[in-house]
Amino acid sequence: MSQHDTLFIGGEWIAPSSNRTITVVSASTEEIIGSVPEAQEADVDAAVDSARAAFEDPNGWSAWEPADRAAAMERFADGLDKRSGEIAKLVSAQNGMPIAISTAFEGAFPSILLRYYAGVVKEAVFEETRPGMLGGQTLVRRAPIGVVGAIVPWNFPQSLSAFKYAPALAAGCTLVIKPSPETVLDSVLIAEAAAEAGIPGGVINFVPGGREIGAYLVAHPGVDKISFTGSTAAGRSIAETCGRLLRPVTLELGGKSAAIVLDDADLDLATIGEKLFAATLLNNGQTCFLGTRVLAPRSRYAEVVDTFAALASSLKVGDALDATTQIGPMASDRQRDRVEGYIAKGKAEGARVVVGGGRPSGQDKGWFVEPTIFADVDNNHTIAQEEIFGPVLSLIPYSDLDDAVRIANDSDFGLGGSVWTRDQERGLGVARRVQTGTIGVNTYAPDPTAPFGGVKASGLGRELGPEAIGHYQQVQSIYT
Repeated sequence: MSQHDTLFIGGEWIAPSSNRTITVVSASTEEIIGSVPEAQEADVDAAVDSARAAFEDPNGWSAWEPADRAAAMERFADGLDKRSGEIAKLVSAQNGMPIAISTAFEGAFPSILLRYYAGVVKEAVFEETRPGMLGGQTLVRRAPIGVVGAIVPWNFPQSLSAFKYAPALAAGCTLVIKPSPETVLDSVLIAEAAAEAGIPGGVINFVPGGREIGAYLVAHPGVDKISFTGSTAAGRSIAETCGRLLRPVTLELGGKSAAIVLDDADLDLATIGEKLFAATLLNNGQTCFLGTRVLAPRSRYAEVVDTFAALASSLKVGDALDATTQIGPMASDRQRDRVEGYIAKGKAEGARVVVGGGRPSGQDKGWFVEPTIFADVDNNHTIAQEEIFGPVLSLIPYSDLDDAVRIANDSDFGLGGSVWTRDQERGLGVARRVQTGTIGVNTYAPDPTAPFGGVKASGLGRELGPEAIGHYQQVQSIYT
């Protein structure tokens, strides 16, 4: 049991403003595994005030030399590495992520990002002088934008927190981070590691809470920028608020990406099974960028259906903390109900269930859904147009390459995607035609060095890569 009664604000563990708590339940066992205080508006006020004071301190974080910030970020990474095993277990217990995946992602990726941005900031140029056309010169400064409100979802709570705080810290910003109610226990470990690393008080603050507290943070007058990862519906609401306030915002939202299987693709699961799984079913399907629409040529459609049926049938479903589990439970009973509702819609609209479609046998506890493969799906079906966020794939036939690209682009979303072919150059040609922020050829794996984000209803702005630091800066020109 992981129980906490204080909030990390201003570099200290302080008493919350109320006695309200968030109780966390295991996705695998439905047992209570911990609790934290539920932040209220007064707690957000305190956190924002602390972040503002830390930012405006003339000797504080924003004024540190980049090399000094980098050194602190590297110590922060060391602290997370010390806690990586505990972090992975807490994440898996809370949201159902298989422990093998949480060990690789949640336990390792945040420290990788901190070290990456520490390296970037050491080499970054924050001021440059340009010759003017009117006889003078201009000093162009890239200054930290200020206090960042970071709102993090439950599916990759550690990694997606780091997507925000790593470049923000590198830029010299301070943060108020709101974890999702489903995954709040692991945020305690981030706070501990930050304090141990000597990150100054107020630079990172945590306010666990639900949508109401998130909305309060988004509109808070003491916040300079919002960075949000979550649903498109919530993102639209946040965008409306930030637009009215003229507040910069980065939105990484939903997806309904296409995995395009070309007619020359290698379908041997012994060769591509691991990469195919990562691109379509990673983290129980609770991953925004997954290729949940599989587009297959009519000439090989039956073969593609058989391949995905074999893949789904081979996956071990079980407790998220079992090292052999490949598909764990949904993060909550509400999420399982959502996924089962989409499976019912798929059946009602005429799609054919090839594998799965129900709850796995032998799982009396936990919010489990069988890996489910639908064949004979039309791209206009609900299960092909709306994000399900579960282990459900829709297999859609296409006639030729132009038809495949048309179907891939016939979506409100544009976040991820993949192309499967034996011809790399042909795959690149198809990838260039897909309206999406990211796409892979015979793989899909977001890399820290490359911008990540979507187009259309999948969001605004980019995370990762050196470009991400720019989203936490404002440019000032000084004419001389």
